[in-house]
Amino acid sequence: MRVVIAEDAALMREGLVGLLEDRGHEVCAAVPDAGALLAAVATHHPDVAVVDIRMPPTHTDEGLRAALELRRDHPDTGVLVLSQYIETRYAAQLLAFNAAGVGYLLKDRVADVSDFVDALTRVATGGTALDPDVVSQLLGAHQRARGLADLTPREREVLALMAEGRSNTGIAAALTVTGGVVEKHVAGIFNKLGLPQAEGDNRRVLAVLRYLGSPPT
Repeated sequence: MRVVIAEDAALMREGLVGLLEDRGHEVCAAVPDAGALLAAVATHHPDVAVVDIRMPPTHTDEGLRAALELRRDHPDTGVLVLSQYIETRYAAQLLAFNAAGVGYLLKDRVADVSDFVDALTRVATGGTALDPDVVSQLLGAHQRARGLADLTPREREVLALMAEGRSNTGIAAALTVTGGVVEKHVAGIFNKLGLPQAEGDNRRVLAVLRYLGSPPT
């Protein structure tokens, strides 16, 4: 992968550079603020950008605003946002139009290097990677989303894991069931959410968006 990193904490920034380069990925730029991030993406056109949600000068939402700008102006670049805390409003803003190529993880998850790199890879290739704690909170805010009431408890579990960005194989491992069982649950979810197969549609992404519902304010 070709990656741009935006993180104002020098230790965290250099740590991300090191762990990605150690695994053979190219870090095109590692910058400390949102303005430099936007310039770096425009210059290098990376596969994915890793963005701290809070950066100078106010350390509030500069990273989020830059991420939204990247989603608008560079739709082929995946955006993985890192946050110290769960901020569901920010996650919902990122997912408001399309969950493809977007991720939202707590910084603590970076400590599990394999999971972090796997999440980054999913985002870079147009998938979704949402922190399990963020998914849980977003679900609580949208229990009445259209179609969700018809899902069985197991189908809800499967859909939650889909929202985290897990493949069918990953879901099967997490739930200790076979891949065939997961495929049946996924098919049932698509049917109950009214998502018939259509050329060009990513039904997993559409199902995740339905699952998350309308963004809270």
